[in-house]
Amino acid sequence: MRLVHRSGRSNAPSTPLASDVDVARSTLEQGRGLMFRRSIPDDYALVFPFDAPDTQWLHMLFVPFAIDALWLVDGEVQKAKRLAPFVGLGRGRADTVVELPAGAADEVAVGDEVRLVE
Repeated sequence: MRLVHRSGRSNAPSTPLASDVDVARSTLEQGRGLMFRRSIPDDYALVFPFDAPDTQWLHMLFVPFAIDALWLVDGEVQKAKRLAPFVGLGRGRADTVVELPAGAADEVAVGDEVRLVE
């Protein structure tokens, strides 16, 4: 499974954001997120799917490295934010939230498409 990005500003082909993807489906997996990890690989993504769009919060408690976070509705980026280690906090409306290494989503903008593909 891969996570791919397509810019909403052009008809460019999709480009990979991550090739090492975990999906946090259970409440326990979603609650733990990236807590207690020392690092994540450059091509890694943690994806949080939810049943319907709603306000989704992220915190960086016990996460010692910065991340890029994306809030998606039907694959369209609603918000993108860099979260600082330990103290970062973010919220946005989403049916899917994606966590990536800091810098991985530098080219991703609101309105772009981000999807999981096999």
